[in-house]
Amino acid sequence: MKFKAILFDMDGVIVDTEPLHRKAYFKMFEEMNLHVSEEMYATFTGASTQKVCTRLIEHFGLHHSWEDLASIKRNYFKHYFDHDPDFDLIPGVRALIEHYYNAGLKLVLASSAHINTINWVFEKFGLEKYFVGKISGADLKESKPHPEIFEIAAQIAGEDRENCMVIEDSTNGIKAANAAGIFVVAFTSPHTSQQDYSTANKIIHDYREIYTEQLLLW
Repeated sequence: MKFKAILFDMDGVIVDTEPLHRKAYFKMFEEMNLHVSEEMYATFTGASTQKVCTRLIEHFGLHHSWEDLASIKRNYFKHYFDHDPDFDLIPGVRALIEHYYNAGLKLVLASSAHINTINWVFEKFGLEKYFVGKISGADLKESKPHPEIFEIAAQIAGEDRENCMVIEDSTNGIKAANAAGIFVVAFTSPHTSQQDYSTANKIIHDYREIYTEQLLLW
């Protein structure tokens, strides 16, 4: 099998945080009196909070800093993270992570989420031991769809890009993997129905489709 490292996105791939982000963003929009359409919101998926807030400031001509908006959104998000009864791992992903780990594959988390959010998720669900590294796009110069995050993730894994595989669920994430020259699997889910998977190498609906036995057949 050519794959030696798996580079996981987090939101919508490991945990179903997109509904929490959505609730938090729309509470922030409400507080700031911003009228954001569903079409505009769909373009935010996979982008860092900084990039989203910067776009909002530019689009609406706001006089706030992106940090001001991000702080409001992050407070709402943490509330939902701690108290939303429906928040859990994506079905099947823990078994997939354990399967890859036991198969000797290197796992790297490459998410646009803030590092605090990543750490909250890893702590809440006990994922730390399975991953050789994690990287937050919020700490990088560029944001998805720029390839920087996956280029660095491959370096963290210590593997050539052709030996890596990305698991993503967003248009921006898939474009970032494409630009990095890394094989990318698109995981479909209800909350990413408006995303474009046309440039993904493989589209799946269930994590059992990408166990190592299936990867050997590609």
